[in-house]
Amino acid sequence: MANNLQTDAEPKVSTLVSGILDDLQALIKQQLALFQHEIHDDFQKSKEAAVSLVVGFGIALLACLMLSHMLVHLLHWAVPDLPLWGAFGIVGGLLALGGVGLFLAGWLKFRSFNPLPDESAQAMKENVEWIVNRK
Repeated sequence: MANNLQTDAEPKVSTLVSGILDDLQALIKQQLALFQHEIHDDFQKSKEAAVSLVVGFGIALLACLMLSHMLVHLLHWAVPDLPLWGAFGIVGGLLALGGVGLFLAGWLKFRSFNPLPDESAQAMKENVEWIVNRK
């Protein structure tokens, strides 16, 4: 009778394997949920950066149009010997340099983060390697 109690208390191999498979399935579901969450967060960051770039570009374009006409006429007034087309060229060139600087700043902001979910992908890779290389 004592032997029956000990064997009944020990789990069967099929029960252990079933438990391991259930745990593995739960782990994969959790990692996929983490993966989706990271993708969502990175998408939100990308969307915020894009909106900021587009709105900033639109406002800067309008301001540049108005200010460039003012600066062209101011330069033409200040230097009467300078033709109007020369004043437009000087002001346009300076504004182009400023635009390139702003574009590069936005580009660097996009490159400051990785839109791919690094942490959950690395954890998933480690788990797969552990499962495959298990002895």
